[in-house]
Amino acid sequence: MGKKSYQNYGKTFRKPKRPFEKERLDSEMKIIGEYGLKNKREVWRARSAQGRHSSARLSDSGGQPRAMGKKSYQNYGKTFRKPKRPFEKERLDSEMKIIGEYGLKNKREVWRVNYALAKIRTAARTLLTLDEKSEQRMFQGDALLRRMIRLGLLLESEKKLDYVLGLTTAKIMERRLQTKVFKLGLAKSIHHARTLIRQRHIRVGKQICDIPSFLVRLDSEKHIDFALTSPFGGGRPGRVRRKARALGAAAAAAATTTRIEQ
Repeated sequence: MGKKSYQNYGKTFRKPKRPFEKERLDSEMKIIGEYGLKNKREVWRARSAQGRHSSARLSDSGGQPRAMGKKSYQNYGKTFRKPKRPFEKERLDSEMKIIGEYGLKNKREVWRVNYALAKIRTAARTLLTLDEKSEQRMFQGDALLRRMIRLGLLLESEKKLDYVLGLTTAKIMERRLQTKVFKLGLAKSIHHARTLIRQRHIRVGKQICDIPSFLVRLDSEKHIDFALTSPFGGGRPGRVRRKARALGAAAAAAATTTRIEQ
């Protein structure tokens, strides 16, 4: 009888019994180079999941090995990923600097941008491993570049996948609606910009947008303005001003009545 396991997930890979076998090492390095894998663990995972014919199965699946593990029943995707080292000083300092500079609510907003940026970089890195004349790289690469240019993350002259790898968190933060409202002079500070957006004073085109993290496209940037229903955009006065006016009118009426009686 062996040791009882209490883990609530299945093994995703199995290490080789002979770690220094030359033929296996050579074949693993060949597969890693041919299909652009990250490390040998992906080869072991593919072999555990698909048996001995891993090379043939990898070519059928486009070079992406299938992962075996705990089944997920969630009907939504992850929007952020927590850092693996929670107390790393350099990362903590940089996150606090970004939060203060762009008026973010918490660190989860920074993690969300980093996660989205990581997925964009991964897509670009995967496409760069393909041949330049392959259909997948041509179609998906052009679509990715068009999206980056439309969002204002890349210039028209930067139509290369190499520039996608050079994207930073600051570039995405600069395209947020909160940052744009402050830069256009509609708000007194970056925190005031967030308050205006959340209280539905800002519109993009004809649509009111109350999401501070909304990424503004290049063609929508010139249409950012106060909402027509907002007091700042010529709409109905706010609750406090209406109340002050009512009190002023009541006081004026009382004063007039007093004069008449005298």
